[in-house]
Amino acid sequence: MRVIIAGYPFDLTASEVELTMRGVRPEPVTGPSVRIGRSTYPVKQVGALVTRQDRRDFTANEVTRAMKRLGFTCQAAPEPPPVPPAAVVDDFAYPDTLPVVPPPAPREPSSPPPSPSPFAD
Repeated sequence: MRVIIAGYPFDLTASEVELTMRGVRPEPVTGPSVRIGRSTYPVKQVGALVTRQDRRDFTANEVTRAMKRLGFTCQAAPEPPPVPPAAVVDDFAYPDTLPVVPPPAPREPSSPPPSPSPFAD
């Protein structure tokens, strides 16, 4: 099947893609992914290996569209894990944990202030 990725035409078949990805360890999935055999790969990894192009030359949508046309199951980017409220820290979240610093005690002068100089204007 002819697909266009990064403006270049490629004649790909599902078996060619499976053969190319055989024995390749999947990278961690942080964006769109494609299921090939029993493994799930990031679509950018698959696109780079199948087209032999740099990952910056094509988009994930181009590879996803091509993989869907070849019959592979594609998934959108996984949802980020929720941030628990205790992990959110700001200056006003825990006012009781701020150190209490007493105000400085007033200083008593040890000697009288110097008298003005007779030579001052």
